[in-house]
Amino acid sequence: MEYNDRLARFRQGHLNPFNKQKESKSDLEPSQDTPPSSQVSVPEFQCPERVMDLGVLEDHFSRPVGLFLASDIQQLRQAIEECKQEILELPEHSERQKDAVVRLIHLRLKLQELKDPHEDEPNLRILLEHRFYKEKSKSVKYLCDKCNTFIWGLIQTWYTCTGCSYRCHSKCLNLINKSCVRSKVSHQAEYELSICPEAGLDSQDYRCAECRTPISLRAVPSEARQCDYTGQYYCSNCHWNDLAVIPARAIHNWDFEPHKVSRCSMRYLALMLGRPVLKLREINPLLFNYVEELVEIRKLRQDILLMKPYLITCKEAMEARLLLQLQDRQHFVENDDMYSLQDLLDVNSGRLGCSLTEIHTTFAKHIKLDCERCQAKGFVCELCKEGDILFPFDSHTSVCQDCAAVFHRDCYYDNSTSCPRCTRLNLRKQVHDPADEL
Repeated sequence: MEYNDRLARFRQGHLNPFNKQKESKSDLEPSQDTPPSSQVSVPEFQCPERVMDLGVLEDHFSRPVGLFLASDIQQLRQAIEECKQEILELPEHSERQKDAVVRLIHLRLKLQELKDPHEDEPNLRILLEHRFYKEKSKSVKYLCDKCNTFIWGLIQTWYTCTGCSYRCHSKCLNLINKSCVRSKVSHQAEYELSICPEAGLDSQDYRCAECRTPISLRAVPSEARQCDYTGQYYCSNCHWNDLAVIPARAIHNWDFEPHKVSRCSMRYLALMLGRPVLKLREINPLLFNYVEELVEIRKLRQDILLMKPYLITCKEAMEARLLLQLQDRQHFVENDDMYSLQDLLDVNSGRLGCSLTEIHTTFAKHIKLDCERCQAKGFVCELCKEGDILFPFDSHTSVCQDCAAVFHRDCYYDNSTSCPRCTRLNLRKQVHDPADEL
C-alpha cells in the first residue's frame, strides 16, 4: 500500500500543466496580513514532500536482483526461486508483480545461455554413425528427437544429422542411443513386405521396441503405440503418431492411405522412398491385371530401353543431353521391372504417366524425325519390303528375339517360316565355318 500511495502522489504532482484550471487571482495575490518575506512563492519542486513523489527512495534504475550479477548456474537457480516466491506473494495483476515476471523471464534465459552456450561448440559431431552439423536457423518449428521438446534456435544450439535428419539440442547429443538410419539403408535396402506383422506386446516383454521403456495398452506407465510398418509397439517418445505410406499395403492392396508409424520407421521410409527395390513381377504379378496405369508405364519403359542404344551412340543426342531428362529415375534406363515407392505414388496420382509420355515423345521425335544418323539405323521389313522405316519401339512392329530384326507385326505373324535375317546369318556362318575347311 505504501508503494501505491507514493505512486499516486507522484502522478498527481506531475499532471499536464495545460490541463490544470487557472487559479483565481485571490490565490495568487499576497495577503496584506502576510509578512513581506513570506510573500515570495516557493516552487513546488522545492517542497520536501515532492521529493518523495519523484520516487527517489525507490531504485528504479538499478539492474534486477539476480539478473546479471549471478555468475554461475547455482546462483541463477537461487535467484529464480526467490523471484518465483516474490511473484506469489505480490498482489495479482499489480505493476510490481508484472515487473517480477519480466525479471523471472530474463533470469531463465540467462540460465539457459549458461547451460547451453553458443561458443566453443564444434560444427561437426559424429556419434553412432550420425553426422551432426550445427544449425544456424533461428526457427522454432522443430522438436528435439531426444527430449521431445521445442528447439528454441534463438537461444539454444542444435544439430541436425545430414544422413537421417535427426534433430536435437547440443545438450542431448551425448544422450543419444539410436544409430543413424542411413547406415541401415546402406547395408540392407529392403522393405518389410508383410502388412503390419504384429507379434504381440508380450513378445516385447511389455517394453518399447526401441528404447525398452515399460509400456502398456492402458497407458500405465506409458502408452503403447503400434507402428503400422513394423507391427511393433513403441513409447510416446519413440512414436509421435507420424503418418507414412506403407509399402506392403501399396503393393498388395494398392492402398496409399497414410498410417501411423514410429519415428525410426518414418526416417527409414523417407530415405527409401526413391530407391528402386520393388520388383513387382515377383512380389505381386497380378497387380498388372488390376492397375491399367502400370501396364502403360511398363510399355513406355520398355520403349525407352529400346531407344537407349540410339541415343547413347548419337552425337547430337549426347550434346543435347536427352537422357538427363530421366536423371531423377535412373533405373528407368537400366531395366523395366524395378520400381520405387515414389514411382508407385506417382503412378497412382497420374503424374508419372504424363511426364513419361512427354519424355517418350521427345526421344521418338529425335530418332525418327530430327536426326538423320538415327534414321539411318532403322529397319525395312524384309517380308513385304514395303512401308516406311521401322524402329523396334514402334507400336505396329515386332522384333525377332534372335537377331533383333524389325518387321511389320502382321507380316511377322502371317509368315510362319523362320526370320529371313536369321536364315541369312546362318548361311553366312556355314560358309565361313573353320571346321568345314578342316
